[in-house]
Amino acid sequence: MVIAEEGFFMIRDLHNQGYNHSDISRITGFNRRTVRKYLAADELPKKQKRTGKHSKLDPFKDYITERITAYPLTARRIHREIQERGYTGGYTILKDYIRTIRPQDITPAILRFETPPGKQMQVDWGECGSHEVDGRKRKIYAFSAILGYSRMRYMEFTLSTDVYTLIQCHKNAFDYFGGIPDEILYDNIKTVIIKRAIRARDHTWNAKFEDFFTHHGFIPRVCKPYNPQTKGKVENSIKFMKKDFLLGNRFTSFPDMNQKLLHWCNRVNGEIHGSTHEIPYNRLKEEILTSLGLIKPYIIRREEPRKILRDAYFSYNSQSAPP
Repeated sequence: MVIAEEGFFMIRDLHNQGYNHSDISRITGFNRRTVRKYLAADELPKKQKRTGKHSKLDPFKDYITERITAYPLTARRIHREIQERGYTGGYTILKDYIRTIRPQDITPAILRFETPPGKQMQVDWGECGSHEVDGRKRKIYAFSAILGYSRMRYMEFTLSTDVYTLIQCHKNAFDYFGGIPDEILYDNIKTVIIKRAIRARDHTWNAKFEDFFTHHGFIPRVCKPYNPQTKGKVENSIKFMKKDFLLGNRFTSFPDMNQKLLHWCNRVNGEIHGSTHEIPYNRLKEEILTSLGLIKPYIIRREEPRKILRDAYFSYNSQSAPP
């Protein structure tokens, strides 16, 4: 494998900063054999020209270029799409080709904070543009939860980010994972925390959400302001979902979106994760989660203001009812 000049010097620069081969491989996307090869080289090797040899990828290059130009799709997604069109070649040659036609974003290297089994879940919202729901365009959001140790993902699309939706999404995530972690990490959002204090015990929590986390026995934690990398696992998961699933996909309805998203979650949770080099489903067995059987069912009580009329009746669901 011959890499571009900027990749060669990025590998050497990270090595000079003290990163080991595994860290460099994870940050750059190059395999460890390539990292070792170019750290040992005195200069960037020249690519040898091959003549008269056709690649299995050749018939699909126009399609690949068209898809990459239209959307920033992952190489894994392109691989699945061209396999459906008859491609029988390997994934590595495709990934290398995509790297030549799509500029690589060189972002500052950040080493993620790892947590023991059952310790932490990270939660975040993502905006997913507008889609047609019940005959009209609606803004769509994605709720994302990821277990820190196993990297098990759960996601669902919603039409709101209010506290009632947040709580229901948590319940769905707990059902999917089969239990509750010790703590959950959040951004500083009003549906979770109203006022942040110097000491965590002095935080002012959203009352409805406080009732929920007290009932379930987990500890909520919020990221330090201007320090988003503490929640990097879940934010990367949302970006990955958009590139590997949402962009360029078509849906027949809002339920169809969520059904396909759940199918996508099941698939990626059964694939080797790039950071742990293990399958999330397998590591889930090692997670030490509080059993849902130990928790009484939680009922979401939605409070909505109503105007009391002069005759002491109030309006509900377009009808009048006595108080």
